[in-house]
Amino acid sequence: MSRFSLRLVVLAAVLFASPALAQITGRPFEVSGQLGWSAPDARAHMKSGLAIGGSAGMRMLPWLVLEGQAYMAPSKADTFPEQDHSFLSLGVDMRVNIRSADNRVVPYVLYGLAAGKSSTTGTPPDDLTRGTPSLGAGALINLRNQRSYLRIQIRDSFFRQRDAKESDNDFVVTAGLHWIFGGKEKDTDLDGVREWLDACPGTPIGAKVNAQGCSLDADRDSVADGLDACVNTPLGCKVDAKGCPIDSDGDGVCDGVDTCPDTPAGTSVDEKGCPNDTDGDGVKTPTDQCPDTPKGAVVDAKGCPVDSDGDGVFDGLDQCPETSAGLKVNAQGCPTEVLEKEKELFDTGMIRLQNLSFATGKGELLAASYDVLDVVGQVLRRWPELKIEVGGHTDNRGADKENQRLSEARAKSVLEYLLRKYPDLNRDRFTAKGYGESKPVVPNTSESSMARNRRVEFVVTNRDQLRRDAQKRREQQQSAPGTPK
Repeated sequence: MSRFSLRLVVLAAVLFASPALAQITGRPFEVSGQLGWSAPDARAHMKSGLAIGGSAGMRMLPWLVLEGQAYMAPSKADTFPEQDHSFLSLGVDMRVNIRSADNRVVPYVLYGLAAGKSSTTGTPPDDLTRGTPSLGAGALINLRNQRSYLRIQIRDSFFRQRDAKESDNDFVVTAGLHWIFGGKEKDTDLDGVREWLDACPGTPIGAKVNAQGCSLDADRDSVADGLDACVNTPLGCKVDAKGCPIDSDGDGVCDGVDTCPDTPAGTSVDEKGCPNDTDGDGVKTPTDQCPDTPKGAVVDAKGCPVDSDGDGVFDGLDQCPETSAGLKVNAQGCPTEVLEKEKELFDTGMIRLQNLSFATGKGELLAASYDVLDVVGQVLRRWPELKIEVGGHTDNRGADKENQRLSEARAKSVLEYLLRKYPDLNRDRFTAKGYGESKPVVPNTSESSMARNRRVEFVVTNRDQLRRDAQKRREQQQSAPGTPK
């Protein structure tokens, strides 16, 4: 076994040492008996074998124990004729605890000085006694009865053989029982649970506790049983220092449960402490002048429904709350034209407009196009995560270069109108591009076909988001029967 192995043992002991609370304190006596395996240095020409050891000492400080130690390792020579051999070590260790000795798990390192005696039978017998320093590491693991531990240890003893210039590295790995006598058993909060078993060491005096030393609180009001004067407080109520419910407005519903904590005295309230409200619109009788308001509708101070866009569908129920005046809407308050364009967007990945009006030979958008673009704007603002390219297209009349310029100007004009009319649209998600006559949808063989090629297209460029929004739209349609699919 190498020095690297010793370091691993020390590291493992540190990692194994999970936090725990104090148990035996003071200056107790510590005694151990151990059994293990001896692995002599190859230069000693001795076989590995059984090791028996023990220790006795006193804890001087929480991190320091002075103890006497002894171990014996009976063995045989690993050369013919394999004489009996034994190694005996008697000495004193300074054990330095990596964590305080009053913890449940205590990793440690030790530094020792001993007299080591190597004895070999034969003719003649050969005995050699030398000073034998040592280094070691281990861990004490409490066995949950306060005073007994499992002790695991490795020691490297440095014994110099006869006529040798360097010391051997003789390793001994042992495990055994470790006992503590004397010292004090702690229970700081006087709850009857010893300190290292007590998961809640600051329990108030008088509180009832469980086996782990934590307060019992049957009504879960944060005042421990034994101190709680009102043991059946309803869940969620705010309580005073004695654990009794507080009712600031005197309506019979305790604070914490009372969602209307300032109810006037004498008012009839529901189980949440709020004045009774027959239509659930938040305006209480007798203030509510519209007591039959549909559930979910936004109301004014008098309890009457609000219809901001005047389309006949109340705010709160209106899925398209900013419908332009004059547009026909469905039961959900959405313009049928908007829904049709929205369907086109999700079915084809674009909205195509062929009825926009521009100044002749210019990019200037005419007012006659505003209503059509308003429908598109209302669709796009409903799906703000989509990235849109506004593409302008012309027929093949005129020069290619002029058609390219004109299509770019008209695409920019359309985009600027939408961003100006609907400032909540994110400019960074839109681009404008002109294609001129390069992408006709039909051959330019007649006036009607050329009219179809003169168009503006709103094309979705992030198709993954389109698929996600399409799923969201289907879910909305399922929750709102009557919406055109």
